[in-house]
Amino acid sequence: MSDSRSPRRLLVTGGAGFIGSNFVHYWCDAYPNDRVVVLDALTYAGNRRNLAALDGQENFRFVAGDICDRSLVDQLLQAENIDTIAHFAAESHVDRSIIEPAAFIQTNLVGTFTLLEAFRQHWDKERPDSYCFLHVSTDEVYGSLNPNDAAFTETTPYAPNSPYSASKAGSDHLVRAYYHTYGLPTLITNCSNNYGPYQFPEKLIPLMCINSLIGKQLPVYGDGQNVRDWLYVGDHCEALDVVIHRGVPGETYNIGGNNEVKNIDLVQMLCQVMDELAPQTLCSKDDSAHEYSPQLPVRPCNKLISFVQDRPGHDRRYAINATKIKTQLGWIPTVTIEKGLHRTVEWYLTHRDWWQPLLSKEYQEYYRQVYVQKGI
Repeated sequence: MSDSRSPRRLLVTGGAGFIGSNFVHYWCDAYPNDRVVVLDALTYAGNRRNLAALDGQENFRFVAGDICDRSLVDQLLQAENIDTIAHFAAESHVDRSIIEPAAFIQTNLVGTFTLLEAFRQHWDKERPDSYCFLHVSTDEVYGSLNPNDAAFTETTPYAPNSPYSASKAGSDHLVRAYYHTYGLPTLITNCSNNYGPYQFPEKLIPLMCINSLIGKQLPVYGDGQNVRDWLYVGDHCEALDVVIHRGVPGETYNIGGNNEVKNIDLVQMLCQVMDELAPQTLCSKDDSAHEYSPQLPVRPCNKLISFVQDRPGHDRRYAINATKIKTQLGWIPTVTIEKGLHRTVEWYLTHRDWWQPLLSKEYQEYYRQVYVQKGI
């Protein structure tokens, strides 16, 4: 979008995470005159290295802290004269919400409430058009679709089926209530499954990429027929830009990629791209050495596909109807699933120094709980 407007001063929560860091890079590049302050607790999925390229820029500041820390949030809003909050901070992985739901209630509900209350005390009611609270949410709040059901719209009733989606649904309701009760200039976006650079390896696409590169099996839940709509993270960032600048306060906008794919088909596509892009070499069979090669230990990659016990309460299908954001705000996705997967695989192939340290003992224990006990 054009930068012919007054500079904004943004607080980006969760800006060291996957979508948040992509958004911060996008915004700093698109709007160099804006001030961007990132607040991130740097939990397991927050990675300070995601933002290292921005260190030293005058318009960027990183603050390590918790969105539940009201005094810190108040201090940042006042000291930085924040007019826009882009709220990405969230516990977001369904499997982890099944194992340990308490963290999801704390971050996604209490954290969102803390931000709303702080922003309510901070914003200038005489200049409502100058302020914006953007709440980035998920299509999972709508529940599950049958194969022939119409896609989710902004008026689809909420029916969350996991502790994660329930906590996000609750945060959506809080944001909506603060607009209707207090007039707070809020916006809600519900997006489909994102993928792209900087995504933590527990998620499906980076998990398959990294497991292919280290020769581990590729776990697919159930029969692999679950359907998701896939949205490239760069497209998502552009959509959020449009919502911030053109969205109507109090409104919700669904953001989808127009790429409905069955999980097993997606994994097969990833395997084909990996076979195409990754060089071939011999790999040590000594699994205890933990020496990971950028080449493929097993080729073709689809030999590694393994079906495992399904996730409890696994939603069968998600699909986003993004007509509203297209017709009212003029946004459509531009990255096809084929193009997006090529970009993503290339990134993981060339950023081994980013993902290899993430395969920690803690991550391996989580992986064992989720997958190894289910049949791998």
